[in-house]
Amino acid sequence: MLNINAIVAVTEEATSTLTLPFELRQRTRQRLRLDDGREAALSLPRGRVLRGGDRLRADTGEIIVVAAAIEEVSTAFSADPVQLARAAYHLGNRHVRIQAGSGWLRYSTDHVLDNMLVEMGLHIAHETAPFEPEAGAYRGDD
Repeated sequence: MLNINAIVAVTEEATSTLTLPFELRQRTRQRLRLDDGREAALSLPRGRVLRGGDRLRADTGEIIVVAAAIEEVSTAFSADPVQLARAAYHLGNRHVRIQAGSGWLRYSTDHVLDNMLVEMGLHIAHETAPFEPEAGAYRGDD
């Protein structure tokens, strides 16, 4: 089994890929499988969320690039920045992890949250996309 124990500079050339959903990219200690099927043990310093494009080093010296898996997400759209700010506030008040973009907010699909935002006047699209939510301001996970 491959032991992955370090995060390295993005400039390191990778020879393998590890695709994980956001939920698993939050865990710093776990058993997993690389995209080529090999088993690996991840043992990284606590408090770090892996992001798509991060590079990891195995004890063999091999470099592995992290890919954000395609996930079921809801994307809320509005051309009104105040409406988006209100939506972000209400999602944050419920401790929902969000990814923010120009004119949109993305979160793990939840029909209750979808309904809340529709009632606030936002348009919701259900998509499959990589999910890269914002890091917490004080969590030190980015």
